[in-house]
Amino acid sequence: MQTKTTLTLQEKLIQRKIKRPPTLIYLLLAGIWKMLFVKKYRVHFEYKIDVKKLKKPFIVVSNHASRVDYLYTGIAFLPHRLNYVAGYNEFFRSHLAGVFRLLQVIPKKNFTPEIYTIKEIARVLRSGGNVIVFPEGMSSISGHNQPSAIGTGKLLKHFKLPVYYTMISGGYLTNTKYCLDDRPGKVEVVVDQMFTPADLENMNEAEIQTTIDQKIHHDDYEWNKTARVSFNGHGEMAKNLHHLLYLCPKCGSEFTMKGVGDVIQCSKCGNGARINEYYDLIPLDDTCVIPKTQTEWFDIERRNAYKAIQDDHFEIREHIKLGMLPKLEYLKDLKTSEIVGEGILSFNRKGLHYRGTKNNVPFSLDMPTDLLPTFGMCTDVSFFTTYIDGEYYEFFPDCEVTGKWLHIVEEMHRLNGGKWKNFPNDSTYL
Repeated sequence: MQTKTTLTLQEKLIQRKIKRPPTLIYLLLAGIWKMLFVKKYRVHFEYKIDVKKLKKPFIVVSNHASRVDYLYTGIAFLPHRLNYVAGYNEFFRSHLAGVFRLLQVIPKKNFTPEIYTIKEIARVLRSGGNVIVFPEGMSSISGHNQPSAIGTGKLLKHFKLPVYYTMISGGYLTNTKYCLDDRPGKVEVVVDQMFTPADLENMNEAEIQTTIDQKIHHDDYEWNKTARVSFNGHGEMAKNLHHLLYLCPKCGSEFTMKGVGDVIQCSKCGNGARINEYYDLIPLDDTCVIPKTQTEWFDIERRNAYKAIQDDHFEIREHIKLGMLPKLEYLKDLKTSEIVGEGILSFNRKGLHYRGTKNNVPFSLDMPTDLLPTFGMCTDVSFFTTYIDGEYYEFFPDCEVTGKWLHIVEEMHRLNGGKWKNFPNDSTYL
């Protein structure tokens, strides 16, 4: 007699056939989101098109400001229902799995080509449904968006459907990636059309991709220099900011910055700034050297990383804990993976390397730079993630070094001829 095999969570997920989200449940949840969050976050919608007159099917793209962008985009396109494309790893978390299944969310392994995702997008569109994608692949890490993932232009050209978009301003400053506390202020959402089917017919994939980057290009810190929205950081505007702003602009020391309360300060030379309710960086005294915005500071670090990797013998190493997705039981208590081992993670001209353990036996990983354009940071910036041979891995470093690893990996990918380039006018390479 043949024994019945228990399907893993991964097998169940890949067998799912995505449909349009059920009308009543979708509209009920959207109504709850609208009631709970529009007033709380002071969300303002500016419509340059009449969404009620849109003909199905269509595709929506958006900048990915924060982890709650589904609120802004879902409400913006009511009464239309949207099938969201979300990170594959999120489907293994118990508090999300049920909702994602109910709302017919489409899984996608970030920064990895996936036939399954394309097939399910096509299935929804053929049924008259509408799909929303976030071309950056993950919510903003620094407050400034990244270039869209390779293949976005190809995807839109393939379907040749009307493409609309939302531009979200203030979303990152409300829910930053370095601190998970809500900081209500104001969020502005512009809704407009990006492409007609004729546009997509007449443009090549590269032109489409460039237009996407131009349309959703945004920096929340720079935006607020003009908008002057006050955000309630509860006296902790600098909390954990040193994960991203790890370099002292005055003495040049790395990992000596510490963000506590409203102040980020270097423990070596005392250089630092207070962050007010507008996210302004205010030097602690006249001797302090502080960039104009957090984005400018972040870009200085990227420039230093780019210079460092010019050395053929460059290498970065860190002791980490290794996390993976569960096989049979969903993750609980907001966890994003199960810790399965520990070891040394290194990165050099040849790529990413792990030497350590997995489930108490020796284990190694290797990934070349052309397959590693960036790291994912799915909840906050205390750890980073990637897919290797289709498997999801999380790396939890002992020290607060994720910001530097992000810069190093992205710039090494580009230096070695990788396809995922920076914005053409970026100053990193000047």
